[in-house]
Amino acid sequence: MNRLYEILSGPVLWIAFVIFVAGLALRLAFLFGLSRERDRILYNHAQLTWGLRSIMHWLIPWGSRALRQQPVFSLGVYTFHLLLLALPLFLSAHNALLDEAFGFRLWSLNDRWADALTWVFLAAGVFLLLRRLVRPEVRILTGPWDYALLVLTMMPFITGTLAYRQWGPYELLMVLHVLSGEILLVLIPFTKLGHMVLFFFTRAFIGFEMGARRGAPTW
Repeated sequence: MNRLYEILSGPVLWIAFVIFVAGLALRLAFLFGLSRERDRILYNHAQLTWGLRSIMHWLIPWGSRALRQQPVFSLGVYTFHLLLLALPLFLSAHNALLDEAFGFRLWSLNDRWADALTWVFLAAGVFLLLRRLVRPEVRILTGPWDYALLVLTMMPFITGTLAYRQWGPYELLMVLHVLSGEILLVLIPFTKLGHMVLFFFTRAFIGFEMGARRGAPTW
């Protein structure tokens, strides 16, 4: 088991990162080329100000009219996404590995805070999962793969929490923790999870179209 963990946290992790970065770069290049071919006129009225306005109104909690109309859902979505990004970056254990590999580390959360926030993240994930099951207008648009992606997104946090609390076989949980994280990295460029990057381009383009061209806000 230790040997498997070393392989997963060594060469396999690097492979996952390469696929993640290269996959996102290729997808962005493809979509950029496609937009230049089909929506060339959009670039004639692209204005950075309108693009940034559109992005910021959707990044700020309840900054857009659509999000204010669903305050509980918006809170769950913001909590889920914020902690999804923040916890892996500022976890002390991850920063120790970063320091060991590259000689620098980011600011780290206190372990107790990280543990508590992980439970908040999981609660937000369960809320979003139940919403897909309960709300008819959302359920009809949700396929099996959408449920699978949401569960896969939560798996590194579930296994990490179980390992941290030693609720189960520690070595196996650590292997599953690293493996689930790597699967997630590989899937991001090729699935809906890619919206973590594509969101910014989509919102900017909507800002160009609605704001710079038509003079109508996109929020």
